[in-house]
Amino acid sequence: MNGRAAVVTGLGVVGAHGIGRASLQDALLAGRPLASEIDRSAGYHAVDSSRLAAQVPKLDLARWLPAAEARRLSVPSRYAVAAARMALEEAGLPSLEGRRVAVVLATAFGALLFTEKLVRQILEEGPESAQPFYFSECVANAAAGRVAIALGARGANVTITEREAGPMLALARGAQEVREGRADLAIAGSADEITQLLHAMLDRFRGTARAEGGREEAPRPFDAARNGMLVGEGASVVVIEREEDAARRGARSLARVSASGAAFDATAPVSDWGGGEVALARALRAALARAGQGVETIDRIVSGASGARRGDRLEAATLAAAWGEVKLPPVVTPKAVVGEYGGGLLAAAVLAAEGSPFGRPVAFETPDPSLPVVPHDGRPLPVPHRLLVTSLAAGGAAAWAVLERP
Repeated sequence: MNGRAAVVTGLGVVGAHGIGRASLQDALLAGRPLASEIDRSAGYHAVDSSRLAAQVPKLDLARWLPAAEARRLSVPSRYAVAAARMALEEAGLPSLEGRRVAVVLATAFGALLFTEKLVRQILEEGPESAQPFYFSECVANAAAGRVAIALGARGANVTITEREAGPMLALARGAQEVREGRADLAIAGSADEITQLLHAMLDRFRGTARAEGGREEAPRPFDAARNGMLVGEGASVVVIEREEDAARRGARSLARVSASGAAFDATAPVSDWGGGEVALARALRAALARAGQGVETIDRIVSGASGARRGDRLEAATLAAAWGEVKLPPVVTPKAVVGEYGGGLLAAAVLAAEGSPFGRPVAFETPDPSLPVVPHDGRPLPVPHRLLVTSLAAGGAAAWAVLERP
């Protein structure tokens, strides 16, 4: 960290909850999974497969994305552009003229529907039939490029593909671009979509929650009966700028990005979580130490636990190893509501830093006696001074960020 503090001044979010921060706040307070029945008519799903996903309903995004512009974009690009314009509106930045603007977006899977259409077209009609329109949007960096074009952002344009760790890595990279003076502003976040094919494939890998043992299908982070995640879609985007610049123009700072860290769990297989909690805990403590912080200074944890059996186990073990003899602060689990992917964790973390309340996750029933973490029960908490956001990915990537009250 150098002397330039980076702050979040705008938040834009599109998800299963709807449009904007108010709908997300209501959903997190209610604590219910934002699940709806996914279309299984394509025949990709097994008979006993998962049936639910946190899908974005039909929304009117015309205020941020006119229909004529939307027609040229894939689904993740639409979500990302709308969320970015929303975030700039909240930040009080109607124009970016004269500013150096970086764009850093994460995606776990990219534009799946366009990719599937392109591959099907090539297989059924031959390579010469491939539509350039589909190809330009099916690459992973399409959403970041579309955001830059829509906003006139001419700084660094970075796409991060590190699965569940992506949104926190994007936040950290955006803050770094601003702190180190390479950009005046950074647009950072995440965007993803769900398709029938993706949902069916994740189910075949036993990654998604299922109805089991008389319990309804639901994500249950840290629960003894957890058996998978709720797949989510949408976009969450923040505006990041230097704290002194925000103060100079009278902007309201939502949160200060005071520390970040990343690591890799070498024990993880390519499509699952490993058991490297000792090394991960060491990396987390080192990241805090570099910022002059310690675990005892953290008074809230926004956990990336999703209900994945081994993912939640690694998350809990890493936190326990990092805190050691120090008591863990309250742990909230937004993915019990918004699901995995689509950036919901990032948006929830910003709201948590502002003091937004989180309700009891209604699907949580029985603490896992083998895990040293139990989700917060929804009782009122004071506004946190400093919170840790943690996100461990299948395949080994790990990312953390610390948000402070400005």
